[in-house]
Amino acid sequence: MAQIETFYGVMRRQGITRRSLLKYSSLTAAALGLGPTFAPKIAHAMETKPRTPVVWLHGLECTCCSESFIRSAHPLVKDVVLSMISLDYDDTLMAAAGHQAEAALEHTLEKYKGEYILAVEGNPPLNEDGMFCIVGGKPFLDQLKRAAKDAKAVIAWGSCASWGCVQAARPNPTQAVPIHKVITDKPIIKVPGCPPIAEVMTGVITYMLTFGKIPELDRQGRPKMFYGQRIHDKCYRRPHFDAGQFVEHWDDENARKGYCLYKVGCKGPTTYNACSTVRWNEGTSFPIQAGHGCIGCSEDGFWDKGSFYDRLTNIKQFGIEQNADEIGTAVAGGVGAAIAAHAAVSVIKRVTSTSNKEHGEQES
Repeated sequence: MAQIETFYGVMRRQGITRRSLLKYSSLTAAALGLGPTFAPKIAHAMETKPRTPVVWLHGLECTCCSESFIRSAHPLVKDVVLSMISLDYDDTLMAAAGHQAEAALEHTLEKYKGEYILAVEGNPPLNEDGMFCIVGGKPFLDQLKRAAKDAKAVIAWGSCASWGCVQAARPNPTQAVPIHKVITDKPIIKVPGCPPIAEVMTGVITYMLTFGKIPELDRQGRPKMFYGQRIHDKCYRRPHFDAGQFVEHWDDENARKGYCLYKVGCKGPTTYNACSTVRWNEGTSFPIQAGHGCIGCSEDGFWDKGSFYDRLTNIKQFGIEQNADEIGTAVAGGVGAAIAAHAAVSVIKRVTSTSNKEHGEQES
């Protein structure tokens, strides 16, 4: 087995103290949604475990996953790339190119058999023997199979690798497929999204390096810590949904009030992701907060599910037989009835008060 430097060893060479390591471990535990008792475990793992070699491949994709990854804030991507992992091959981020890059890939695959993590961004096309995506003069399909053979785990970055995304949308002339259609004998951690949230990407890597195992996955292969709830469940506009307060048309008065975007196509009620909790750009915002509904980009086949602005039909959240239109009308009617009742009671009170006053004056 090849000797690989530990994470803490690299940090010490960079002048980072153990106190800083402990602080970093606490922040990492918080980012992963773990309790404070996990911070010492993370620190111990960083001090004793070797850095893990990572091979990052690119198939049919737009590089948005890499763009998201390098903008991670917690933990900072520089800490992940320069310290926690040994990113031995990534044809987008590495300095080498051409034959040098391919030689680095072959060196890593041979030297660290069974030890490296394979991260895949994009997907392979099967039509014409994979000739629609060529890397280093060979089909990406062949490169993917070669790299997956001796990997200890595989990460599918983004919806392209996880589900197929736009490349696999109808009519799919290249016969693009998600990587689990090609890699069938290895555990695959799917981190879908177009792109995935940066902190989700680095969080998955941090968990694997710290605990030496893949995170708990749901039945579709996604980490439960980040894909265990619907965006709708933690959306700050959820109270408006429950109250039947909806944006009916873009830029109407209800939109200005920040009402629920369900009726204008928001897919939050059926989309599992951490957008409404982790958010984007260092936790600044996410699409719904910016005024646009969720398009469901982390769900399988979202490109083939109609317009992003077509509303989901028959969502039963208000009662067995009621939908958004009915509950909205009922709420409006209920409010109107309540106002009318309040007005009637007020009139009765005023009449009663006046009558009692006049009766008292007559007795005196």
